[in-house]
Amino acid sequence: MSRLGRSDECAEQSELDLSLRLSQLPASDFNGHRQQRIPLHSAKRCRRRTVSLEQGLTASEREGKPISGKYEIEDGALQLSVYTARDRKFTEVIVDHKSAAINKAKPITEGEDFESAKAQDDAMNAAEISLSSATAQAVNVNAGYRAVSAIPAIKNGHPVAETRLTNGTMVKAVEQKLD
Repeated sequence: MSRLGRSDECAEQSELDLSLRLSQLPASDFNGHRQQRIPLHSAKRCRRRTVSLEQGLTASEREGKPISGKYEIEDGALQLSVYTARDRKFTEVIVDHKSAAINKAKPITEGEDFESAKAQDDAMNAAEISLSSATAQAVNVNAGYRAVSAIPAIKNGHPVAETRLTNGTMVKAVEQKLD
């Protein structure tokens, strides 16, 4: 295991802080373009580029069609998790957030994750654009922001993606039509 330099440790902690804060915000706080301010003192002091969510979605395509993606904390470490679908079989793909390499892929066969994957697959089957394209569009119209999650759903009979974005001090969610 390589030893991290001081600036890498600080950047890693900033990403962990951000992901933890994002995971604690309820979806109801993000209707429309509502924004949330999150104090990230360490994020202001040091940043480093990671793989974008869009790149992670694209990297996961070898395992199937990406149906959702998000940065999350698992066992105290930041990871990029992408759900994929192929022939109604679902896989959680863990993409290395520094290199875009696939670290592991494991089948999703039961429980809440399976039910979420089915609903996300239904939404993406009704979509006319890919989740990666929709995420890139959300980022492009929100200058200075990066996507940290993209989750599709069916709302009012139409597929939409809720993309959560951050600029380091603000988090906002945008909903985008996929048809």
